[in-house]
Amino acid sequence: MGSPATRTHLRAHAHRVTNFARRYGWIILAVAAAVVLFVVVQRLVEGELIRLDSAIYLDFVHPLQSEWLTSAMIAITNLAAIPTLLVVLLVMAALVPGWKPATCAVANLVLVVCLNELLKQIVQRPRPEGYRLIAEQGFSFPSGHSMVAMAFYGLFIWMIWRYETDARLKWLKSAGFAAIILLVGFSRIYLGVHYFSDVVAGWCVSYLWLVFFTQVIAKRLMPPEPVPPRPRAQGSSAPR
Repeated sequence: MGSPATRTHLRAHAHRVTNFARRYGWIILAVAAAVVLFVVVQRLVEGELIRLDSAIYLDFVHPLQSEWLTSAMIAITNLAAIPTLLVVLLVMAALVPGWKPATCAVANLVLVVCLNELLKQIVQRPRPEGYRLIAEQGFSFPSGHSMVAMAFYGLFIWMIWRYETDARLKWLKSAGFAAIILLVGFSRIYLGVHYFSDVVAGWCVSYLWLVFFTQVIAKRLMPPEPVPPRPRAQGSSAPR
């Protein structure tokens, strides 16, 4: 288990990492998302994406296909389908006290769906041909499921970092929702209804949207953050 001093050092280190991620992690990710999105859009305009997208699918994704994995990917992709998200919202409204969290999540979902549809109509990129394992309608860029997953489950991550006081649970819950976001994006490529670049662009656009939504809208809708307890002065005795 280690000495008390070691455990104290580890807790202090974890606290520093958590504080750094809380203060600066979202800024670093936003800058990275903006850069990646710029590169993807530039390559799309220049017509250089199709070779990369096809190579990724044929060399890395297609060899993985199997009957059981296809069934799993269909189930995973439905985690970002509107009926599933409505069920999650109903559960959230029933379990989470107050109306503000559910209202915030609904507003975020509606707005990101509208943003995705607007971008699809502007770009009008056709979906991949010859790869599809499921039927899908509409344009391809950016991936709607990837955008919705990032915005919807990403908002949950933001709420966790804002309100969860246990650092271990904070990281575990966030990792779980982050895994859903990544798996939903991969499922869209695996099922052949989106190119790799559609998914990456969807994540980037949606993350930038999420930064705007959480900083400008959600903070005004949600309750204030809990105030962390002040550290006890050294040498003070515990209350009796």
